This record gives sequence, C-alpha cells and structure tokens, in this order.
Amino acid sequence: MLILVIMAQKKRRKDLIRTDKWQLKPSQLQRQLLRLTVQEFRSICRGLISVVFTHWPELGGLSSKQRIPAVERLMHKTRQNQYPKYEYFIRRFYKFPSYYRRSAISFAIGQVSSFVTRYMEWQSGIRKRRDAKPPRLNADCGCYPALYQGQCILFGAAMDTAKIKVFTGADWVWTLVPVEIEPGYKRHLLDTNEKLSPYLIVNEKKCHLSVPFRCNPDDRQETNRVVSVDLGINTTAVASVVTSDGTVLARRFIHPGRDIDRRDKRLKRISKKASLSNGKLHKGFCRGNYRKASNINTQIAHSVSRELVDFAEAWGAKFIVFELLLGWKPRGGRKRSNLRQRFHGWLHRAIATWTEAKWNELGGTVKYVNPRGTSSNAYDGSGSVRRDSKNYGLCTFPTGKRYNTDLQATYNIAAKYWFYELVHKKGEAKRGKRTRLAPRSRAVTLSTLWNTPSSSVVGFDTPSYP
Repeated sequence: MLILVIMAQKKRRKDLIRTDKWQLKPSQLQRQLLRLTVQEFRSICRGLISVVFTHWPELGGLSSKQRIPAVERLMHKTRQNQYPKYEYFIRRFYKFPSYYRRSAISFAIGQVSSFVTRYMEWQSGIRKRRDAKPPRLNADCGCYPALYQGQCILFGAAMDTAKIKVFTGADWVWTLVPVEIEPGYKRHLLDTNEKLSPYLIVNEKKCHLSVPFRCNPDDRQETNRVVSVDLGINTTAVASVVTSDGTVLARRFIHPGRDIDRRDKRLKRISKKASLSNGKLHKGFCRGNYRKASNINTQIAHSVSRELVDFAEAWGAKFIVFELLLGWKPRGGRKRSNLRQRFHGWLHRAIATWTEAKWNELGGTVKYVNPRGTSSNAYDGSGSVRRDSKNYGLCTFPTGKRYNTDLQATYNIAAKYWFYELVHKKGEAKRGKRTRLAPRSRAVTLSTLWNTPSSSVVGFDTPSYP
C-alpha cells in the first residue's frame, strides 16, 4: 500500500529559484535608517574582503560550512576566542548583529573565491583577448544585506508589514513602527513555494525587498497535445495546439503591434540623428533611445511569453515546443536597411528563454526541435512551398493552396516533436550525444502523423476540449 501511495504522488521539480520584488513604503526617518544600515553593512564587507583574501590559502581548502566560522575566529571576540587577530572589527563595528555579520562574511568569501578563480584562468591563458588585463579584486562593491527571518526581519501576519533591525548610527535596534510592504506577484501564497531570506535593496532611487522563493511545482499531467510555437518577423509568435494523431485543436497569433511601433519610432530617431551627424559617432551616441528601445524589447518578450504560457495552460498541455535557434543569426537585408534593423530586433531567444522560465514554474517543460524544413515544407506533404515576394508571411503549396507560412510551420514543429518522441524514442533511433535535437533522418511534416499507424503512437486518452 505504501508503494502505491508513493507512486501516486506527483513528481516535484527541485532547485527552481524565482525572485519577487516587494516594494517598501518607509517614512522619511525609516528610509534614512535603512540607508545607514546598508552603508554599515558595506563598510564591514570592505574590511572582510581584505581579511578573507589575506587568509585565502588556509580558507580555500575548507568546505563552505567551515569557512564562515574560520573567518569569525579571526575578527569576532567570544568567551572561547578572547584575542582575535583583527581587533579592528571589535572597535569599529561594536554590537554588530551576528546574522548581519555572517551575511557579510558569506558575501566576502564569494567575492574572493570568484576573483581567485578568474585570476587563475587568466594566468592559464583562458582569456577573451590576448591582451586582456588581469582581473582585479574590488572591495568597494555594491552589496546588500540578507535579512534572516526572526533575527533581522519580522514579517506581519498578512505579509503587508515588517519590522527590520536597523542601524541608527550608534546602535542596532528594531524599527518602532513596522515598515509597510506591497508584495509583488503572489508566490508567497502558494504552499509549494518556500520563502528564503530576502535582501534589503536601498539606494537613492529604490527601496524594496528582493525575496527569493524555492519553487517545487507538481509536474503537469501527460496529455496527447503540445503547443508548438513559430517565432517570426512579420508575426512575433504563432502558436498551435496539435495532438499526437495530427489533429489541430487551436491556433493563436500574437503580435503586440503597438509596442513594436513604439520601439521602431525610437530606432528611427537614432537613424535620423546619425544621418544628420558629420563624421564618426561619439561614444554613448543616443544612449537614452537605445536604452528605451531595449527596455521595450524586454517588455515585448515578457508579454508574448506570458500569452504563450496562458495559452498552453488553457489547453492543458505539458510541453511547449520551439525551434532550436540558439546561435543562429539571420543574414537577410542590406546593410543599414529596414529589414536588417527588424532582424536585429527579433526576439527569438528572449521569448523562448522567458517562456521556459515561466512554464517550468507551472510544472511544464519546453522542448526544442531541429528548425530545418519547418517553414519551407508544406504541412500536407506535397513538397516545398513558394513564398510570396510581396508578402513573405504567405506561401503557396505545390497543389496551389495558399496558407500562412508561420501557421503551417507550427504544424510541422509539432509533428517533429510527436514523431521523434513517440516513434523514434521507442528504439527506432537514438538521440545524438552532442545536442538536444532529435535525429534528422527524414523531413517530418504534419502529414507524417496522418500516415503513421496508430500502433506506432503511444496511446493517450481522448482529449477533452476546454
């Protein structure tokens, strides 16, 4: 009975870390105290980085759990350790909280360990350029303290307020009035998510908590449908829901035209200013317009990936399938032409990356297939398509049928996934060792699933339409 219960439990994903930003609404006095706290934390980090680097020959051979106590013995006075080597920390950082101190030690160890690794790589000749300068150990770096629950921060019952241990300039005290919090997202409301120690981010512009969560979502149920996605230039994303027998259940065209126009307007400003300038462009030319265009691109990638995830969730799919375009760069368009600029703004990797991050958090999986032939082969198996010269988004099949190029590509993408997962994976062929791509023994289209005997396809229950 116990074995059956264990087998019935859903599989959980582990080591999936996501971070929420919880906005703080402090008063003027509270903001000043929080700023002093960060400044004091950075001061002790600067001193600890020097200590850790000096004693790295002894600390480097210890485990991660042994390093923090070893550094504490060098700078912190206790009943068993009456005479630490560095008494400067006792005088300068009087009554410094222990959990803040351990957070600073952990940060200093990470900085020194990273520097030593990069310096050894530089010495061994692993460099981006032959004349690359050696890395430097930066002790004056921007860092923020980790707030351990119960020791440095006390959350309210509703997670809308918190008391924080702050530095007043002479002593460490708890804030008398709790600081108001506006939680971003709702990851803390899910029972499967484990809230970790937040980081206090305070500077002249920002004041918030960076709250990491360890997400353990349940794996989604196996179904006989996948969502295949084709990322293009004319249409940002086209998605289809395809079953294992080649039935197309749903289609979706995603193209945020308003955001794309906003981005293109800023790029036009850059090109216009460049044409009016004489000679070589100076460093930082149109920096603001480039930054805004990049931010709009990021926003487009997030909005499109969110629509794809919602579409897959609505149809109960477990897998979202993309073409593997990692490292592929388009060659179309003349230099400084509009087509070349559109290719530069193509978000094929950003959309796939953000979709995978969002979909994994919901228990789904993103798969990649070989892109060869998905757009150029007709989904009905009639042969190669001929694209329109005036409208590249349309194509003509050898039979004379006209169809949307990106839409028929999604059918072929799904067919490649189903054919190689359900037929080749059963032993007819094996995956290569160097890549995630399935074997490229034949051009697979949607018609391949139609002509595949039902005995060769893994059986699923009949789909229930939403």
